[in-house]
Amino acid sequence: MNDSKRFAALLPDLAVIEVSGADAADFLHGQLTHDVSGLAPDQARLAGYCTAKGRLLASMVVWRRASAEAPAILMLVKADIAESLIKRLSMFVLRAKAKLRLTDCGVAGMTQADAPSGMPGPASPWTVAHDEAGTWIAAPSADPDMRRWWRVTHESAKDSCGLDGDSASWRAGDIAAGLPWIQSATQDLFIPQTLNLDLIDGVSFTKGCYPGQEVVARSHYRGTVKRRMAGGLIASGRDLNAETLAATDTFDALRPDNPCGRIVNAAADPAGIRVLMEVQLADLGSADFRLGQADGPAIDLAALPYEIESGA
Repeated sequence: MNDSKRFAALLPDLAVIEVSGADAADFLHGQLTHDVSGLAPDQARLAGYCTAKGRLLASMVVWRRASAEAPAILMLVKADIAESLIKRLSMFVLRAKAKLRLTDCGVAGMTQADAPSGMPGPASPWTVAHDEAGTWIAAPSADPDMRRWWRVTHESAKDSCGLDGDSASWRAGDIAAGLPWIQSATQDLFIPQTLNLDLIDGVSFTKGCYPGQEVVARSHYRGTVKRRMAGGLIASGRDLNAETLAATDTFDALRPDNPCGRIVNAAADPAGIRVLMEVQLADLGSADFRLGQADGPAIDLAALPYEIESGA
């Protein structure tokens, strides 16, 4: 993604869930992998939602609504899991004063060397700024000098500006930043550490219990994380449909009998198809990664902006 000119794209693959009520923060605090109760109004957090076996059903960006009169927590998630996530979380509300609903908020991705009107100034990732139309959330970037923002607008304002950018370019930017998104095809496949959530502040190991917490904590404290998420490029993949690649098996052509991992996310890029993929740490530097089968398109490793072997 080039930051030398204005980029603004509608992101229809993302949706916003609202959790309202006096107990909204405490309820989510007991469900998600990160601290929600201590979330400041000017801060967002990356988090996950797991099964009892510690496998991710969702990843999300979480922040507080600006209005103090109507307390609520908002969650940015992949649109194809939003309804099922609301249904599952609602099963555990019980007597808590919390209500979940799918909003009609508009979500866009924006970046620009010379900020468009209203865009906040340079800020650290996960910084939150509010205005009358909605919320700005600073997104992580592979380039520390590139400003990337999610723009979440209220229902009445979601179509208030022209958005003519390519959403695939924004998704490729997420991949370059090493930011994973759970979608329908990848639910119940990965523990948080496999998707590096513990390396990018998506897991708190001091917040207390949540579904799957024992499994996640055991892997952390015993140092048993053998699989991580790496970046990749399929240079020969221009004819592939990136939107269908999530959960596709990957193979090592040098040991072709069994899959060695899966695709987590994929997005078209001028250089080919950018991917985040599950890998065995022991394979890094030795495997000949291929897509779909042992003689499938080659996947070249692409560096992420953080170290992944540190979790081995």
